Amino acid sequence: MRTLSVDRIRDVAENVLREAVRRNLGSGSRLPTERALADELQITRATVRNAMSLLEADGVISREVGRGTYLKCEPLSALVDLDSDEFTAHAMLNDIGPGDVMAARQAFEPMAMYITVVEATEADLDVMMQHVEGCARAADYDDFETCDLAFHRSLMEATHNPLILRMYSLIEAARLGDLWGSMKRRGDSPERRHRSYLQHADIAEALRNRDGRAAQEAMSAHLDYVSNFLRENSRR
Repeated sequence: MRTLSVDRIRDVAENVLREAVRRNLGSGSRLPTERALADELQITRATVRNAMSLLEADGVISREVGRGTYLKCEPLSALVDLDSDEFTAHAMLNDIGPGDVMAARQAFEPMAMYITVVEATEADLDVMMQHVEGCARAADYDDFETCDLAFHRSLMEATHNPLILRMYSLIEAARLGDLWGSMKRRGDSPERRHRSYLQHADIAEALRNRDGRAAQEAMSAHLDYVSNFLRENSRR
């Protein structure tokens, strides 16, 4: 599968904003779903997801669990900002290596579980389990990665902390980089996906039980597994 360049991701982000302008959408308006945007722009959902992650990292949109994706500013103004140095810095997250991504995730995500376990609502927990079940049903790498991304995002959204979510959006954008995707795909197998699914289930169960330490330990174990998996595939 061909990976996406930074320029391509920026082009898609621009097209999403142009569509918003064409529809007369303004700040606070709800954007179409990723599936709808992919159909309209005749691109894959994965491509849309990359662009949306960069727009979120730049503060242009917000993604709210159970509600949808919303513009945080006027899309025409955001189009102008696409050429700014700040947006370029966010776009360059695509070039950060998997080792750097995992180091950041291991420092950030396990400790966030202590906030998630306190702040998560029953609705949040239900959404997490839906994504865990989606991982169990995933038929291939692309399906699993979609559910995996959604699961980890749902954990951060359940903190109901906008700063944590904004920080995580940067990690998520870096996680969507070319090298990360090619390494995971190269080592993909049903066994690897099943083990990750079981680890996701452990995290969700600990959160459902309101056990912060168990959730933190389960997340640490999961990220250690992913880190080792990527390290092994880097030598192939």
